[in-house]
Amino acid sequence: MSDLTTLLEMGGPVAALGGGAAYARAKHPAAYWSSIGLPVSTVRLLSSYGSVMEACDLTVTPSRLRVFAVKTMSRREVRPVPPRRGIIRPTTTGLRLRLRLAPGQEPSDFAAAAERLRHAWGVHAVYVTTVKPGVIELRLVGYDVIRRVRMPRKNAGGFLKVPVALREDATPFVRDYRTIPHQLTLGATLSGKSMYLRHLITGLAPQPVALVGIDCKRGVELAPFASRLSALATDPEQAVELLPVLVQEMEDRHDLIKARQGIAPDTPDEEITSDIWGLPDSERPVPVVLFVDEVAELFLVTTKKDEERRDEMVTQLIRLAQLGRAAGIYLEVCGQRFGAELGKGATMLRAQLTGRVCHRVNDEASAKMTLGDIAPEAVMAACSIAPERPGLAVAGDTSGGWSRIRTPYLSLGDAAETCRKSAHLVPDLPAQPAVEKAPARPVVAVPTALVDHARKVAAEHHTRTGTPIDTPTLRARLGVPASMAEAIAAQL
Repeated sequence: MSDLTTLLEMGGPVAALGGGAAYARAKHPAAYWSSIGLPVSTVRLLSSYGSVMEACDLTVTPSRLRVFAVKTMSRREVRPVPPRRGIIRPTTTGLRLRLRLAPGQEPSDFAAAAERLRHAWGVHAVYVTTVKPGVIELRLVGYDVIRRVRMPRKNAGGFLKVPVALREDATPFVRDYRTIPHQLTLGATLSGKSMYLRHLITGLAPQPVALVGIDCKRGVELAPFASRLSALATDPEQAVELLPVLVQEMEDRHDLIKARQGIAPDTPDEEITSDIWGLPDSERPVPVVLFVDEVAELFLVTTKKDEERRDEMVTQLIRLAQLGRAAGIYLEVCGQRFGAELGKGATMLRAQLTGRVCHRVNDEASAKMTLGDIAPEAVMAACSIAPERPGLAVAGDTSGGWSRIRTPYLSLGDAAETCRKSAHLVPDLPAQPAVEKAPARPVVAVPTALVDHARKVAAEHHTRTGTPIDTPTLRARLGVPASMAEAIAAQL
């Protein structure tokens, strides 16, 4: 009985601690990492650094001077030399460690061994980044940070910069319009594309930026943010009127930049500019971000007239994508599918969209449309996104780099409230030129008796011919002026 009591006294707390640690690891990974995972991984890394580097073939042969010194002084075996290790810096999501590469090593060697390093040190993932020539940084991530997204407390945003998602290496994914002016975002229904769009709009709402929307779903996605939008088109008919206004605004800004360039020869070089950012603050126009949701609707046609309208809209979009950056006009194009089968101009427009974000798609062809021409290896990563993880996407750019990102949840009500609070920041943009209305015709007084007689004449005409009487015939039968005949016809 005493042995059982002793076992319970000793094993009970151990079992409770073990169970609590397992629960924290599954339900609260951040707390588990800070309390248990961080010290364990640090001790494991410090104690096995040399042997792990040697096992992963990341060591080099020591120099002749080192070999001679070791054999002379200690007569022990000379082992391969691992990269020189810097100070271990813990973070809330993992560890950071800088290494100085030995002669003959390159960062790709460590990137290829990242999977082996992660298993050796018991962490979720290992990422390699180059700090400067000869120095790399190993970022060890302790747990799956995109399973339950928590954006870093330190805000990485700024003017025209929106931290919209979290990368799988625990760094924020920042949408920087100054660096990547135009972007294409694709995703199937319920993939998280709308959530991504909400974060972009709410991130830009407090900034001195003009937001313009084209929502071909009758305004379902962008109408809640109308208080912050300078203009909103909810169908192709309205879009065909809005796009020429933006093109005209772009051309006016180009004229402003050109006028600034025509200055005296003795003007300093720093005052000569080729875009709006070189203009003085007093002359610089406000930047414009155009959101286009369900872009494929702009390409669909049913009649010959619709085809002419489509060609006009696509031409305007291509011009904005090609020439808009210097004028401070940026495009955010979203849809479920986008490719050459939409019609002429689609491939040309896609080529101008530098940034690419692909959420879950229904087929491999859709992923290739987004990422195939810039990062072919990212296509399979986009096709493997599970429906149970909305908001997960693959982001890439024309440099060939790509990464997995996930957007945190943001309710529609909170996003709309942010836009309402920022409604006073909506800038004034030039409106479409007003069409001069024709002067209203003077009202013609018609006697009641004449109207009754006209009804009899119209009834007799309908009985005899079977068709309603028209205005010229009514005027001839009554013998009245044209203006009075029109007034009588309006009362019949």
